[in-house]
Amino acid sequence: MGLLGFLTGISLLRRLVRIIMLVVIALAVYLAVTAVQVWLTSRQSDPHPAQAIVVMGSAEYNGRPSPDLAARLDEALILWRAGYASHVVVTGSKMPGDAYTEASASASYLETDGIPATDITEVGGRDSWANLADAAAVLVPAGQKDVLVVTDPFHEDRSMAIATDVGLTPSPTPTETSPIRGWSTVPYFAKETVGVALGRIVGYSILHRLHTFA
Repeated sequence: MGLLGFLTGISLLRRLVRIIMLVVIALAVYLAVTAVQVWLTSRQSDPHPAQAIVVMGSAEYNGRPSPDLAARLDEALILWRAGYASHVVVTGSKMPGDAYTEASASASYLETDGIPATDITEVGGRDSWANLADAAAVLVPAGQKDVLVVTDPFHEDRSMAIATDVGLTPSPTPTETSPIRGWSTVPYFAKETVGVALGRIVGYSILHRLHTFA
């Protein structure tokens, strides 16, 4: 009985190890496929006539957009000047202690470059989900679902997925002048891969509630 129990235990252990290996392999394949999709989306740009341009927020420094945010705003300015959309939605709230929101810094930047204040809407959010949910709360009731999403290339896939979840019909128009480039993008792509992979499984809104991804 002791030998039979030992052999049974060995068999169960082997099965458990096999199952764990299969799960690890499946997870690795899933992450690899997601990484490729995030990368492919980062290389897409589809500017076309739309109802609004949505600029994803990034850091601001005492009312001045960070280089990363400025690159996104410059892309939105190009799209606006080309006539793809006359309505620009800038997003992003502020960190504790800040005097300005990312959205207000963005609006001032665009106004200085010639976009009328009446063409700009500011919405605030502390992460990508909140930014796009707040934007949708303004755009969808006005019948403006067709939007061009402006952000960094590595952030485009997750932004597009969230935009779709909140009722928008997004198209990618990533900035071409991001200061984050080359090998420095690797950790950003890695983060976005995990964010997209988890978002597809548990839902982006849940990740937002868990304060998991910005």
